[in-house]
Amino acid sequence: MLHVQARVVDSGMRDAAPGVAGEIVYCSPQLLLGYWDLPEETARAFEGGWFHSGDTATSDVDGYLTVVDRTKDLINTGGTLVASREVEEALFTHPVVAEVAVIATPDPKWIEAVTAVVVLREGIRTSLGGQIEQDLIAHVRGTLAPFKVPKQVFIVDSLPKNTAGKILKRELRDRYAGSGTAALRPV
Repeated sequence: MLHVQARVVDSGMRDAAPGVAGEIVYCSPQLLLGYWDLPEETARAFEGGWFHSGDTATSDVDGYLTVVDRTKDLINTGGTLVASREVEEALFTHPVVAEVAVIATPDPKWIEAVTAVVVLREGIRTSLGGQIEQDLIAHVRGTLAPFKVPKQVFIVDSLPKNTAGKILKRELRDRYAGSGTAALRPV
């Protein structure tokens, strides 16, 4: 778009190297000036003089951007960031998965655990004593690095969504925050 500058930056507002994930920030004369009556939110959104999008991306040597995930949806497991979207895409390739949301849950060893909340396709039985959950974990283990594999999988009837149909990961994070590996609070 004309008159819009976009950068991928690290937490110190330095340009991220090609291939390294960072946040997309924008600068433009047609950009909003701030949030109405929300000076603290405006200050956070424009930290460093650029608008912080909340999107995580990588850039290539030619400057093309690839969106990786939302900043809030990144999972810090053992000090390594995992894009929830990448794990979701791996789970979607399993034939029993109808919907999935991957979230971070607190973990005493890893900081955050990669946790999947899955809705099965209609007609798939869920009374196999954890077999489906283990199958899903094994499936992801076959395609992604070990630190990206979910530590837990919860099978649910539905995922919480807003009126536009967007999955409300915030609600899932709140619901499963104290889940541990043995507890399950149904959705």
